[in-house]
Amino acid sequence: MQMGMKEIRLREMEQYVFDHDTVSMEELSGHFDISMNTVRSDVAQLVKKGTIRKIYGGVCSNQKNGLIPFDERKTKNALFKETIGRVAAGLVKDGDIIYIDSGTTTMYMIDYMESLRGVTILTHSLNVIMRAIPCPNLNVICLPGTLERATNSVISLDSVRILEQYNIGKAFMASSGVTVNGTITNSSPLEFEIKKAAIHSSSKSYLVMDSTKFGKSALMSYAHLKDMDKVISDENMPPEFLKLCSQMGVGTLLGKVNEKSNISNEF
Repeated sequence: MQMGMKEIRLREMEQYVFDHDTVSMEELSGHFDISMNTVRSDVAQLVKKGTIRKIYGGVCSNQKNGLIPFDERKTKNALFKETIGRVAAGLVKDGDIIYIDSGTTTMYMIDYMESLRGVTILTHSLNVIMRAIPCPNLNVICLPGTLERATNSVISLDSVRILEQYNIGKAFMASSGVTVNGTITNSSPLEFEIKKAAIHSSSKSYLVMDSTKFGKSALMSYAHLKDMDKVISDENMPPEFLKLCSQMGVGTLLGKVNEKSNISNEF
């Protein structure tokens, strides 16, 4: 028996969610060119089937259980991430007040900041905090909150209020993915407001991401490429992304991987 249009759409929608892990309802509506009412009806059928589940603001795949655990993500493309962290740290100067976002790439910045003096770091990333403990030259302000194990960070709405009180010079932002149109996304709804507040409170914002993130979309959009002063990535960034940055007047810094790098994935 030949499948009808609705059955085909449901199968394609199911596969789309599998491929993207987390997807907003608005993204499904736009991608499949259907109304929000139709999206809700289709999603209800897939939820009943058990292949996807509803989360705040959208849906995620039950196959991968949403956001990949932090320990699994930090080992993926580790050599590239360490290289990007080194390049990003090169933008930090003595006396800077900076924000370092939670993520599996931004944490490597600390490994290359031991020669700096008078640097103040605001962060809610446990990995950044723990890596900075052996560095008495770094002043660390830990944002408050409840432990979010998926991102190895602490989350609280108080963090937004605290960030607004500081004159942050540079914000180093992480991302779960950047769409082909330049939308910067993240998979954790709990971190959404913190990321937006960090950008708003900073004089300059830098997107720190490895090249595999381009063309991917996560649950929520917290910024756009045009909001960034620079993008810091690795040498494998595709030409399409570099062209997009050029069109938007955003500078790029691409690190070349050093195969002899000594990577530590410990705190």
